[in-house]
Amino acid sequence: MPDRSPTQWSLDAPQKLVFEEPFTALNVRVVGGTVNIVGTDSGAPALELTHIEGPPLQVTHEAGVLTVAYDDLLWKNLLKWFDRKSWQRTVTVTLTVPTATRVEVGVVGASAVVSGVTGDTDVKGITGDTTLVGVSGAVRAETVSGGLEAHALRGPLSFKSVSGDLTLVESAGSEVRADSVSGNMTVDLAGAARNPSLSLVTVSGEIAVRLPQAAGARVEAGTTSGPVSCSFDDLRVTGQWGAKRISGTLGDGGGRLRATTVSGAVALLSSPATAPEGKVL
Repeated sequence: MPDRSPTQWSLDAPQKLVFEEPFTALNVRVVGGTVNIVGTDSGAPALELTHIEGPPLQVTHEAGVLTVAYDDLLWKNLLKWFDRKSWQRTVTVTLTVPTATRVEVGVVGASAVVSGVTGDTDVKGITGDTTLVGVSGAVRAETVSGGLEAHALRGPLSFKSVSGDLTLVESAGSEVRADSVSGNMTVDLAGAARNPSLSLVTVSGEIAVRLPQAAGARVEAGTTSGPVSCSFDDLRVTGQWGAKRISGTLGDGGGRLRATTVSGAVALLSSPATAPEGKVL
């Protein structure tokens, strides 16, 4: 009989692993395909590999850390991994982990979905988009051209990219730091984020921010050559030719919104008022 609790596996065909030993951190690094990471406290943690092409995927369980990766794809050098001859590989893998797991996921030409995790999440990617759903820990994401889309994010977010887009939908996390060269940024804050701390900077991308009507923030937003629009009467829009600026204070001014782009458009929008039960008035 094989050892029921091995510390290392080499996966070259579809199969399922169930982990009896606990772990608190997950590191995933793959090339091509799809990675699904689901946080749940129901049932034992598991890995299900449904498709694989190319070299075996290595799985290691050591000192409370579960690593699912290729040996030649290192976390610290992932964003410099431009040897396209080695991209000829793909996997489809789903990992079910405890909700409190700290997640590191690195993708090259692959898509990743992380949901239901309360631990901190780090994302790195060259190409391929990442989707976060119901993640409540701190998120740090760094991509070359891959985009990040997050639904119902509840923790702080730091995002850096060359050309990847950032899209936040119904985000309750009040702290967002985003820097990009040409990526667009769309930030939609939920009603709970009433004193946001937002810093959004891009060179040629567009910026759109939707704030709750009750938001309190000091606002400094502008563009060097793009158009601006603002749905808040309390804010001033200045500049008709060339540089344009939106500034002023919303509510109690307890938060801060800074949004700047050189050639992109800037739009500040107000969320519709809602009744206590969540219905739009």
